[in-house]
Amino acid sequence: MSAVLPPDKLPPPSIISEVTRRNILDGLRLGQVRWSGRLDEPDFLSRLFDLKKLPSQDHRFKDAAGDIFQHRVRNDDGDAYWVFGDTRFDLTWCADDVFVRFLCEMLHPVVRPEEEEVERLAAMFNEHLSADGWEIYPATTVSSRPVFAGRRRSFHLDHAVRAVKSAVQPFGAEYVSRQITRLYEAAHNDPELAIGTAKELLETVCKSIISERLGTCDANQELPALIKATTKLLQLAPTDVPDSAKGAEIIRILLNSLGTVAGRLAELRNLYGTGHGKGAGARILDERHARLAVGAAATLATFLVETHQARPK
Repeated sequence: MSAVLPPDKLPPPSIISEVTRRNILDGLRLGQVRWSGRLDEPDFLSRLFDLKKLPSQDHRFKDAAGDIFQHRVRNDDGDAYWVFGDTRFDLTWCADDVFVRFLCEMLHPVVRPEEEEVERLAAMFNEHLSADGWEIYPATTVSSRPVFAGRRRSFHLDHAVRAVKSAVQPFGAEYVSRQITRLYEAAHNDPELAIGTAKELLETVCKSIISERLGTCDANQELPALIKATTKLLQLAPTDVPDSAKGAEIIRILLNSLGTVAGRLAELRNLYGTGHGKGAGARILDERHARLAVGAAATLATFLVETHQARPK
């Protein structure tokens, strides 16, 4: 019978599984990747941990700094991937953000200057992390080189963005593709930009549909007017539903909500999104609000485009 650990000894709750962590370690071993890059191992670890506050496993040294320097720099003894099994760093069971931060530090320009190797390792990390809903991404740059950070993925948002990206492909517009990419990235780290881009995506989709069906479109129309014109062309207006249709009232309510979503999104963009200067004390929305706006816009855009493609012009 296994012993029950007291609450203060339990490992931190993690989503990134032991399987994923070991798969990443196996990938590093197979690729013979030096995890500390061009830095000595103590120098690399000092960027993440205070080695002078961690214990030594060699009685001759008072802390981990002296221990690791002796065995990995002076003597270079032991397994090259010892750090992944060392209980002082606990990379197999540590909190998710600690593990991901370790991976991101491996890709830092100071640690790893080879761009091709960084791209290859980032792809390998994300291949395994995606199984547990995590990913690393270029959050900022230093001297034009990416600096990575970790984040939880939103699976429902992934689905919505993939759907709209697939739906708009027939338009063949690179601008729309860039909007969608910007939309997804901003949803995780720039709520104001995400809300502003969500409104712009709907405007672009509506203008594209109207132009394809009428040959022209008023470029100065606001989003609520564009949605109204688009739904009218696609026969999606509530008045287009005959009384004899089964569930007619329910269908009318759902269709009427299309205009409501667009109108509220426009209002949200005016209050919190990019495009309007705000006072220094303006309130900032959370990431969850950005995901809501992006998900709603992407779902509505997909519905409009698919209806446009399904119904004869």
